[in-house]
Amino acid sequence: MKNFKFIVFKIKSAIIPFSICVFIIFLLLFSNSNLASAKKGISMWSSSVLPSLLPFFIATELLSHTNVVSIIGTLLNPIMRPLFNVPGEGAFALILGIISGYPVGAKTVANLKENGLCSDIEAERLIAFTNNSGPLFIIGTVGLGIFLDVKIGFLLLLIHILASLTVGFIFRFWKINSKVSIKNMKKNINKETAKLSFCNLGDILYKSIYSGVVSTVMIGGFIVFFSVVVSMLSNSRILYFISFLLEPLFKIFRIVFF
Repeated sequence: MKNFKFIVFKIKSAIIPFSICVFIIFLLLFSNSNLASAKKGISMWSSSVLPSLLPFFIATELLSHTNVVSIIGTLLNPIMRPLFNVPGEGAFALILGIISGYPVGAKTVANLKENGLCSDIEAERLIAFTNNSGPLFIIGTVGLGIFLDVKIGFLLLLIHILASLTVGFIFRFWKINSKVSIKNMKKNINKETAKLSFCNLGDILYKSIYSGVVSTVMIGGFIVFFSVVVSMLSNSRILYFISFLLEPLFKIFRIVFF
């Protein structure tokens, strides 16, 4: 039994190094297609993601240095706490997540956690329903672009919002018996975020732009990485093999299989 556990442990510890070695080998074998996929990912990031997300990241970072978050938290705490078991400040992340789309909601939740406005468990509950698709994507791309009907886009947006709220209500029970570390919360809250004023506008604007650029570049890195991974899976026929295995399941649920 001990030998079996030792073998399982060895296999688990070797999975990640083996996967990285395979990744490097595939980089060399499919270098041309990988390069094209990386360029396509960078092009998509620079033309779509960068101009759409960077202003929102900077704006949300600036707003976190004002009284807007605390005002929203005070007003909406009677709604957010009983419904979703999160502080009222979580409504700020929910509103931005619905208006601007992902990953702005997730970034806002991260800011709330860093500023001590929610605990780790509350941040986990928030991230489950605040990181949503934006109306521009659902109405414009899906509604008009795919279904050629703006009414369908609005209907899908309504369904999307109701679904996220339902998920938030379900996740109100997530780790409900876990005790929040009040000591750590108070420690974070005592490190009060500098309030935006004309005196420190330049410094806070610099930090907000820096934070926004770092987050946007990180997203670009993920886009390029997974573009290359998809290219590798496609060229190695692994993607085809997976799709072949899943095709019967797709047919059962009448999912269009390309």
